[in-house]
Amino acid sequence: MQFLFIWGSNVYWQCLPMSRWYDPLIPKALIPGVDVRVNSRHASLCVLCRGGRGLCGKAVCPIELKAKAYLRVKGFGPISTSLEGSSPPSVFVGRFGYPYVNAGPMVPPVFGETGVMDCPESWLAESVDSIVNYRYSLVRGSARLAIDSARRGGRLVEALQELSMGTSPAGAAIEFLKKPAGTVSFDDNSQPFGPSAPLKSFDISSVKVDHRIENAYYDTDLRAGEAVTWLYDSGLRVSQLQKAFSMGVFGVQKNRRLVPTRWSITAVDSIISGKLIGEVKGFETVDKYLVYARSHQYNTFAAVLMPQKWSFEWMEAWFPGTFWNLGGPQVAVEGDYEGYSGRKTYPGIGGCYFSTRLAVAEHLRSLRRQASALVVREIRPEFPLPLGVWFVRENVREMLRKPPAVFDDLGACLSHLKGRLRVPVQRWIGESTMLRDHLLQRRMDDYLRLKGAG
Repeated sequence: MQFLFIWGSNVYWQCLPMSRWYDPLIPKALIPGVDVRVNSRHASLCVLCRGGRGLCGKAVCPIELKAKAYLRVKGFGPISTSLEGSSPPSVFVGRFGYPYVNAGPMVPPVFGETGVMDCPESWLAESVDSIVNYRYSLVRGSARLAIDSARRGGRLVEALQELSMGTSPAGAAIEFLKKPAGTVSFDDNSQPFGPSAPLKSFDISSVKVDHRIENAYYDTDLRAGEAVTWLYDSGLRVSQLQKAFSMGVFGVQKNRRLVPTRWSITAVDSIISGKLIGEVKGFETVDKYLVYARSHQYNTFAAVLMPQKWSFEWMEAWFPGTFWNLGGPQVAVEGDYEGYSGRKTYPGIGGCYFSTRLAVAEHLRSLRRQASALVVREIRPEFPLPLGVWFVRENVREMLRKPPAVFDDLGACLSHLKGRLRVPVQRWIGESTMLRDHLLQRRMDDYLRLKGAG
């Protein structure tokens, strides 16, 4: 076995003999004849570090995390061209090649209570190691499907749709066209995904379908957005709705489509938060400045709710050495904003915008208040690897469950945040649309009051 260390498209080290670091991780006898391709943005450091010296600044080595998770799957037994296990339940729809996509089930090679393997709402207290293990335990089968097959049906599509409506682990049997093996890539800049292979056949048994989702499926005149918001209000988890949405379970029959999983996650967050914001706008504003903060897994989150009509801003600060700011010498800060009327374009900062907006709108509805909401996130270089937008949504939800610090003015809020955030407050002000507008408005109000007094 050999290792290839790669930086982008440049091969820095070819045919590198297996180091002592990887000997216990990937024994030759376990996956004979398979090259392990290590795609690392820190290639030269990886060769020196071998996972034990922390030269990249991460709390744990992301390559080692994924290697151990892959071996854990191998530890369940050899995976051949057939596999049986309990799907959490879980499905995946890829986005490459759209309007033709790769879709299929995700099944671990074990039976039992596997629901936690695809339930992000329950992962917040888990270690990064555990989350990576869950993701690598799910073996993916994929078949090339046209997106309109969601309405045209077919045995495979209908089985996947049934699985996506499931509420508990379901027995599954998969036949692959080839073994889910080959070149194994541990890329320190990719989210964790398990082995995959082209699908030959797929059977499921004993799927316990949520009757509310099933009702929406058979209501072919119900719009997808209406179905999603109704089911959310009925108590379904966001992740459940995202799975069913991706398999084209909702919507007017002629419009049903398969939706890539990444897009379905953002779509559901956007639909639900949009509906909640409509409700929130009917409430009075908060009467004080409310400040929330939370630190978790080398990330710091903070939110300020201001006593004004609805507006929202999400900002992220990527420290040097994070996967979002590998080469920069300074902290990179970026954000997106919407006013009372919302926004018409997709935020450049990505899907975390909508996952955060959902968490904020949920909280304001629970308070029966509206506010201008600024939420920021600082990502430190120790954070080992991207985990998905669920990580942001669940952290912001958890942060907003805690009692806030309460202040009479924005200046006191910002002074309070100086002790919680590493990026200087002046930098946040300089990059934030909301803070600049709010401070300018305050100065104008002060001027008008002084002028009136004179």
